[in-house]
Formats: sequence, structure tokens, C-alpha cells
Amino acid sequence: MSEPVENRSETGEGRLAATLREVKNAIADRDDVVVDIREAQFTRLELLADELKPVFAEVPHDDDWFDLVISSGAQPRLWIDAVAHVTMARDRRTYRFLRDTRLGRVVLAESSDMKPVADQVTRYIAERMIERRRAMEGDTIALERAPAPPPAPEERAGAGASVSAILRSLLVILVGGLVGVAAVLAFTGGWLERLGLTF
Repeated sequence: MSEPVENRSETGEGRLAATLREVKNAIADRDDVVVDIREAQFTRLELLADELKPVFAEVPHDDDWFDLVISSGAQPRLWIDAVAHVTMARDRRTYRFLRDTRLGRVVLAESSDMKPVADQVTRYIAERMIERRRAMEGDTIALERAPAPPPAPEERAGAGASVSAILRSLLVILVGGLVGVAAVLAFTGGWLERLGLTF
């Protein structure tokens, strides 16, 4: 019977345990870098938020459309409203002011300088406030839904004409298909007779 081989270093630690420790250290170093990057992005967004605080202070208190909030996560974001936010670009120095639309995300401003982005955010807030005010002050007329009138005789005749046009088109396609099949049979029929094959 053979005895188990023990691979132990002088400290009493096996190779697997040493490798696990190295991998854990590498992951911790990488996580530290990610955390540092996230904190740097968060700090830059806080600076922009401080720049925008006077603008948000001027927004009426009953207007709950706008929020100056920084969300934490893998990609910190400074939210302006439900569809617009500022985030940092891949270089982590460029501010990107983005808006989500039905057609996708739109870049409203992008700069490594905070001032033009803050100006664009201010303009965006002003535009949204004016749009909302216009929508609320606009004259609205309530329309009652009336039952649809019966179709006119000309419309009924037009519907019948379109059905007959479809039927004529199908008939032309069917006749064309039959003529094509007959031509193929006639062409191949001569070849079949030369080869001595008949059906």
C-alpha cells in the first residue's frame, strides 16, 4: 500500500491554498481599482451636482419632474429627470449628458469641461418646464365619440371592385402557371422521346 504524497511547503501550506490566496489578492487588487474608478466618477458627478444646485433651487417646489440625484452602481449617474442623466464617458474625464427616447439614447452634450454640460442641463430644464407649462395651459376640447356613419354606396362598390381585382390577379397567375408547366412538359417531352422514354 502506498502512502499519500503530501505537497506541503515549509510553512505547512499546500500549492492549491497558496494559489487560492494569490487569486484572491489579484481579485482584491482589481476590485480596488474598480472601486477607485467608481469613486472618482462619483466625485466628478458630485462636483457637477454642486454646480447645478442653484438651478434646481429655482425650480418651483410643486414641480416634481426634476430630481438632482446621483445613483450609485457599476456606472454612477446624475439624474436630472426620469429620462435624462449625466454620466462619465469611458475616459472617466468626459461628462456625457444623455436622454432616453423612444428611438434610443441621445447625447445632448459631451465635454471634459463641466461648464458647457451644466449650461446644457440648465437649458434642458428650461425647455422641459416651458413644454409642461404649454401643455397645461393649452386649450383642450373634449370630443365625444360618435358612432361611425355607414359606408356610402360608392365605398361599398369600391370594396367589391377591389375584391374582383384580387380575383382577376389570382386567375392571371394561375393561367400563367399552367402555361409554364405545359411549356416545360412540351420541351422535356421531346428529350424524353429521343432518349426512348415515354409515359
